[in-house]
Amino acid sequence: MYEDLHPVLKNMVHLVEGIANTFGKNCEVVLHDVRNPDKSIVAIANGHVTNRIVGGPMSEYGLADLRKGNFDNNKVNYLKKTKDGRVLKSTSMYIKDEQGILIGFLCINFDISEFTVMKNLISEITYINDEYNVVSAEGSGSEDTINDVLARIVDKMLESMGKPVAFLSKEDKVHVVQLLEGQGVFLVKGAIDYVAKVLCVSRYTIYNYLDEIRVEI
Repeated sequence: MYEDLHPVLKNMVHLVEGIANTFGKNCEVVLHDVRNPDKSIVAIANGHVTNRIVGGPMSEYGLADLRKGNFDNNKVNYLKKTKDGRVLKSTSMYIKDEQGILIGFLCINFDISEFTVMKNLISEITYINDEYNVVSAEGSGSEDTINDVLARIVDKMLESMGKPVAFLSKEDKVHVVQLLEGQGVFLVKGAIDYVAKVLCVSRYTIYNYLDEIRVEI
């Protein structure tokens, strides 16, 4: 069946099975002879992906490539869909003879439909509502104490201010206390004293800040 096949294409026939076997049953590999688009398929592996066989015609994608006539760059990792809606990740490599004339296509069609479903499922499961993602849990562990958590929250809030504590105005410090109040920090025993120490004010000043904030609320 390969008697009249170009020697370059004939040497590539064995690649078809090799590539397909490497990537499994979802990977269809097709070798086309462009001289006869009506019966261009000269070798195919895992043809069940697109329901094609040896002797079959070139697809509409291949015909479109032939019409365009631009074979300088291979088409790598583009998406196609089968008639029954499955999603294919495809690559088309252009095969030329010694004179640079196009003689064939080597096409890979990887059915990624199952992976697409998995990707969507994983995205749904791992979705995070940024509205509540205010405090990072980075560095937390099973051995953390409530004081470790408290210190981490306060550090994050101060870091968000963008300047050292020594340069914070009263309004800045009230704002920090307001943010910490919103995070429930002052529900922790000893938080008032800790925050007062970090902000270099008295514990009574923190109480005054909280009174101001709660009045506004």
